[in-house]
Amino acid sequence: MSYSLSIYVAELDRVRSAIGSRDDKLRRMIGGRFKAQLAHADDWFADEIDAGAPSRFDAVRAVIDGGPFQSEYGFQYAYAYQTICQFYGRFLDNRYFSPFRGSWLEQVDEGLAELGIKAISVADFRYHALPAALPAPDDLPGYGEWTPEQCAEALVQWESATPKQREGIDHEVLAAIESCVEWIREAQARPGWGIAGFFF
Repeated sequence: MSYSLSIYVAELDRVRSAIGSRDDKLRRMIGGRFKAQLAHADDWFADEIDAGAPSRFDAVRAVIDGGPFQSEYGFQYAYAYQTICQFYGRFLDNRYFSPFRGSWLEQVDEGLAELGIKAISVADFRYHALPAALPAPDDLPGYGEWTPEQCAEALVQWESATPKQREGIDHEVLAAIESCVEWIREAQARPGWGIAGFFF
C-alpha cells in the first residue's frame, strides 16, 4: 500500500481561528472556490455518506460553526480542515512524498537527525494532531504542523550542517530533506506562517 503527504504553507493561527468562527462568508467562499473538489470528494466517499457521514461541504460548515460533530466520522472533519488550509494557504511540492511506501518518513527523519536537524519530523504528519476542537479520525488522514518557531530552528540546523555531513546522506533521502528545506523557506518568507501536513 502506498501513502502520500499533502503539504501546505499557511498562517496556522488563521486556519485554526476558522474553527467555530461562524464565518458565513468564509463558508460561501470555500463552497464556491472548491465546488468541483467538494463534489469529487462526495463521490469518493459516497458509501460513507450513504451510511450517515456528512458531505464534505457539511463537514466544512460544521468546522466553521464549531459543531455539531459526528465523532464516528472524524475523517470528514479532518478533510474539511485540509480544505480550510488549502483556502488560506498554498500547496507545496510533495514529489518526494507522493506516493511513498513503508518506512520512508522514518528514513527521512533519520537523515534529518544525522544532519543535526531535530526541530522537525516528517513522521509526525502520520499522527492525529488536529486542533483539539475537532474530533480525531479513527484512521486517515493524519495531521501535523511545523510552527514558525520550529521552521526557524530547523533552518538554522540545516545551514549548520557541513558539506561532508550532507554527502554522507543517501541521495534520495537528501533530495527529500532539501524539499523539506524549501517548504521551510516558503514559510519563513511569510512572518507567522508554518507548515500543515496531511498524511493519507
